Amino acid sequence: MTFSILIAHYKNYNYFLDCYKSIVEQTYQNFEVILVDDHSTDDSFEKIRELTKDDSRFRLFRNDENMGVGFTKKRCIDLAEGEICGFVDPDDALSNNALEISIKNHGEDNVVTYSQFYICDNELKPLRLFQHSRSIKNGDKKFFNIFLEANHFFTFKRSAYKNTLGIDQNLSSAVDQDLYLKLYEVGNFKFVKESLYYYRLHEKGVSQESSKKEKLAQNWHHVILNAIKRRNINSLYGKKIEEIENLPLFLKSKQNNLLTKILRKFL
Repeated sequence: MTFSILIAHYKNYNYFLDCYKSIVEQTYQNFEVILVDDHSTDDSFEKIRELTKDDSRFRLFRNDENMGVGFTKKRCIDLAEGEICGFVDPDDALSNNALEISIKNHGEDNVVTYSQFYICDNELKPLRLFQHSRSIKNGDKKFFNIFLEANHFFTFKRSAYKNTLGIDQNLSSAVDQDLYLKLYEVGNFKFVKESLYYYRLHEKGVSQESSKKEKLAQNWHHVILNAIKRRNINSLYGKKIEEIENLPLFLKSKQNNLLTKILRKFL
């Protein structure tokens, strides 16, 4: 079984060195790497091409112009050939058994696996486990991953992805959440209670840039709204959908009950 590691890259060579090392040291070696560069304006893509030139498992592509993360991630999947796929950001890294453990957990009854992961400093040294990772209930129309329970390392069957509308290529953020919710609607998720991913905190990270937080909130609302439409939901918690201006905040307030607090703390 071939695993497709998907990387949407933009001007990230120095951090990518850690990502590259974690990939080539995997205990499971039957993989391909689909790296799509979003028309980097520095020399990082050329450096990555030089770094990987002797390993045919690395398949490198480049957008003709800067198209954004939605377009680039969608292209990664479209170019993939493996039965199982998983995104890795170029500034993050995998545990050395991430592929092996993920594949072992891909039974016939699930289309996705996702794991615990480490929040790391700029040097990729673990600071803590992400506290919200936990097993979720499958088949719940009101599940919108609002507390990011399903997250890295997220892997999915490519055949299941083909049963969705695919990634919204116009999104500039919340792309992963869009993918997660669409896959949730076509099959079961399985939680791996083991840290398989190292998420790096640094000042250039998209989720840390304050200038992009407002756009992220808008995109997240848009992603959830589209999921609501796909699921034919007309109201949530007694309120009509069109009356809700900020779906992420509304859902957090309604779903942040005592039970969910306990689950997030202890699971």
